[in-house]
Amino acid sequence: MNRLSLNQKTINSSTLPEAIDACVAAGIESIGVWREPLAAVGVERGAELIAQAGLRVSSLCRGGFFTGPDRAAVLADNRSAIDEAAALGADCLVLVVGGLPDGSRDLRGARAVVAEVLGELAPYAAERSVRLALEPMHPIYCADRGVLSTLGQALDLAERFDPEVVGVVVDTFHVWWDPDLERQIDRAAGRIASFQVCDWITPLPADTLLARGVMGDGHIDFRHIADLVAKAGYTGDVEVEIFNADLWARPADVVVPLIAERFAATCAS
Repeated sequence: MNRLSLNQKTINSSTLPEAIDACVAAGIESIGVWREPLAAVGVERGAELIAQAGLRVSSLCRGGFFTGPDRAAVLADNRSAIDEAAALGADCLVLVVGGLPDGSRDLRGARAVVAEVLGELAPYAAERSVRLALEPMHPIYCADRGVLSTLGQALDLAERFDPEVVGVVVDTFHVWWDPDLERQIDRAAGRIASFQVCDWITPLPADTLLARGVMGDGHIDFRHIADLVAKAGYTGDVEVEIFNADLWARPADVVVPLIAERFAATCAS
């Protein structure tokens, strides 16, 4: 349980100070920070509040969207994200790499752009001791959010770089379905930068971005995946990251204890 991390998106309406307070009240020792609520208080002040609360920062979300039309703007935004991750002492900067450019059907070309931009950013991240974490996303998001759809694809790209500079995210929501998951997690030994959990629920809502469920409400075998991740040598924090409109409508002081209870029941060893 001391490895449980609350990703801010799980209590989406909370400010960063409110999320920090929620972690402290629940005895949670780690937080996954999102850039927008961090910007609302300022990076320096946010880092100060987190340090004063004695929390670890398991990740900063997010960088990426490498396939955008303005390469200079993409690079500038991601360099800013790297600087923010360094200021927080975050374990990693999560990268949602981006989908197809508007009007494009060139999936191979989009993946090539992702590799090019990552190659430009990796030296900058290395200089600042920030680990970039490629997040493969479920194929339903391939067109608009993430052209890396499997852990294997993310590893193919990550393995071009030092593992301390570029790693991968194992997010149960995105990878649980993969018939090659056991082999790919084993292959990911030394490269798992973040382990995120939430459930796959059915029926899917109309907005599939908000299709994540609380652990135990859906179809994922969390202990099996957690065992695979542990066998691969990952000993870092385990983030609960849930995009769900019904959950977001509840008060944080209701949601956070629920998350801790379900984490203990489904994920903790």
